[in-house]
Amino acid sequence: MKMKYPTYAEIIKNNKEWASNKLSIDPSYFDSLSEGQKPHFLFIGCSDSRMSLDTMTKTEPGELFIHRNIANQISLTDMNILSILEYAVEILKVDHIIVCGHYHCGGVDAALKGTAEGIVENWIMPIRELYRKNRKELDKIEDLSKRSDALSEINVITQVKNLCKTSTMRRAFKRKHYPKIHAWVIDIYSGRIKEMELPVSELKERELLTKDYKY
Repeated sequence: MKMKYPTYAEIIKNNKEWASNKLSIDPSYFDSLSEGQKPHFLFIGCSDSRMSLDTMTKTEPGELFIHRNIANQISLTDMNILSILEYAVEILKVDHIIVCGHYHCGGVDAALKGTAEGIVENWIMPIRELYRKNRKELDKIEDLSKRSDALSEINVITQVKNLCKTSTMRRAFKRKHYPKIHAWVIDIYSGRIKEMELPVSELKERELLTKDYKY
């Protein structure tokens, strides 16, 4: 069944209805919301419009600090994500960092097929390199969509490794006060979150995680 998307006018109307509903339940809702944020989670995910995490997790405004980009990458030269990470860890002092990819990801799919062009091609080139590095195993998967989904899982774990390389996380580990790290893949075919197992032993051996880190 083809999805029906709202018009611009419907979005504005929906917002008014949502705000009115919140006030009917709690007249001080927006007063409290305007006082500031203290989220417990930093979510690093994909820009894909289908990845509406607040809907999927039933979270409210103020509960998630969110950064999104194409194919949920953590680049050590991207000042945007590095500044967000520093703010989340050192100012907001989040308890958890979630790196989240998803199946049927357009960015990962383009990297797998080598079909991206322009700036997007530059952005997803690290994932293309991931495919080349793991090509022998990935090419054993005959179904191309399942092969792409497997690359999405590899990409999420790789981005967790990149996260652990950042100066913000290195400082947090040295202080022995750091957020717990989680790797997710959203199964778009079922709407369920798949929690990926982190390679904790490998990360500790490479000194990307502090030896006392408990997963």
